[in-house]
Amino acid sequence: MLDLKFIRENVDLVLKNIEAKGENSDLEKLLKLDERRREIISEVEHLKHLRNVVSNEIALLKKEKKDANVKIEEMRRVSDKIKQMDEELRQVELEIKDELLKIPNILHETVPFGKDSNDNIVVRSWGQPKEINVPNHLEIAKSLNIIDFERGAKVTGSGFAYYVGRGAALERALITFMLEKHIYEHNYLELFPPFLVNQNSMIGTGQIPKLAEDMYHIEKDELYLIPTAEVPVTNYYSGEILNANDLPKKFVAYSPCFRREAGSYGKETRGFLRVHQFNKVEMVKFTTPETSYEELESLTMDAESILQALDVPYRVVLLCSGDTSFSSAKTYDIEVWSPAEKKWLEVSSCSNFEDFQARRANIRFKRTPNSKPEYVHTLNGSGLATSRLIVALLENNYNPEDGSVTIPEVLRHYTRFEKITQ
Repeated sequence: MLDLKFIRENVDLVLKNIEAKGENSDLEKLLKLDERRREIISEVEHLKHLRNVVSNEIALLKKEKKDANVKIEEMRRVSDKIKQMDEELRQVELEIKDELLKIPNILHETVPFGKDSNDNIVVRSWGQPKEINVPNHLEIAKSLNIIDFERGAKVTGSGFAYYVGRGAALERALITFMLEKHIYEHNYLELFPPFLVNQNSMIGTGQIPKLAEDMYHIEKDELYLIPTAEVPVTNYYSGEILNANDLPKKFVAYSPCFRREAGSYGKETRGFLRVHQFNKVEMVKFTTPETSYEELESLTMDAESILQALDVPYRVVLLCSGDTSFSSAKTYDIEVWSPAEKKWLEVSSCSNFEDFQARRANIRFKRTPNSKPEYVHTLNGSGLATSRLIVALLENNYNPEDGSVTIPEVLRHYTRFEKITQ
C-alpha cells in the first residue's frame, strides 16, 4: 500500500505507474475522498473549537445566574453535527482504505518500460539449452508410472495429480534438498507455516483484493488456502516492530500452494505447466530500505544456486513494467529450459516489494530504542517451485535408449536411487 501523503504529492508519478503496470485503479476517486476527508476534519475542528468557546460562555452565564438555554440548545445542535460528521469521516476513511488497496506499488527506476513478457530483458543465463527431440514430461511420467493426472482428476478435478512411487520420492527429495541448501548454506531460518490464513494476511501481502478470484476461499471460516508460503511467512511479523540490528531477517519455508487461477484457462494448461496445487520452497526477507536491493540480488542468486546444483539450464529475466506484479517494485523471473516444449518455463519469481507489503501488514523497525518506527522492506522468492522444475528434470535427464531418467547427483542421497526406470 502506498502512503496517502506520497500519492497526494506525486499524482503524476502514481498515474504513470498505474498505466505502466496496466492497472485500472481509480486515482481520481481516491483524491476526491481524500479532499472530503480533510474538509470534514477541518470543519469538525472548527465546530469543536466553537463548542469549547461557547461552553465557557455558558459556564459564565450560569455563574452570573443568567439564561443560557439558547446557547445550550445551539451547542446541542453543534454536538449533533460533530457526531454526524465523525460518522461520515469514519465512512470516508474506510472508502479511502479500500481505494488505497487498489493502487499498485511504484516500480523501481531500473525496471524497463514494456507491455508484456515480450518486453522482458534477459539478464544472464547458465548452462546450454538442449535442442533435442524428447517426449514431453507427461509422456515420460506416464511411461515410468511416476505421476498420475488421470486419478488426480477423478479424485479432485483437472489440475491435480498424484506423485507415485519414485515420482513421489523425487518430489520429496527436491523439497528436502532445497530446504537444506537454503538453511545450511544460505543461512535462512526454517518455518513450517499454516496452510490456511485469514483475510487480513491475504490483504497484507497483496493477494486481496487484486487476486481474490484466484484464491480458494473457505467462506464458513473466513479462511483462505495459501497461494504461496509468502503469505503466512511475511505476516509472521504483522503488527510488530523489529530491531534494526536484527535485520535482515531471512526465512525459508516449504508449503503446498493452492491457486484457482481463474483467468488462466487456455494458457499452458497441459500437465505440470499449470496446476491448481503444487509444492514450493519459499524464501522471505525483511530488510532495511538501504539494503533491500542488495538483498534482492543475493536472494536471486540463492534461487539460482539450486538450478546450478541440479545442472538445469536456466536464464534470469528482468520483468518489464507491464509484466511486474501489482505488489512488486522489481522482479526477476528464473526460467528453466524445456526441450519438449522448446520454451523457457518460470520456476521462480524473486521480488522486492519495498515497504508496500509492510504498510499493509504494519511491519516496522526501529533504528534505536527511542527512534521513530519505520516500515521494513519485504522480499520473497521461490527457491524453487517444483512443478515446472519436475518438467525440466524429466526432459533434460531423459535417456532415449531405454526411456529412463537419470537423477541429479545432489538428489541421490535423498532418493536412494540413481535412475527411474521402466
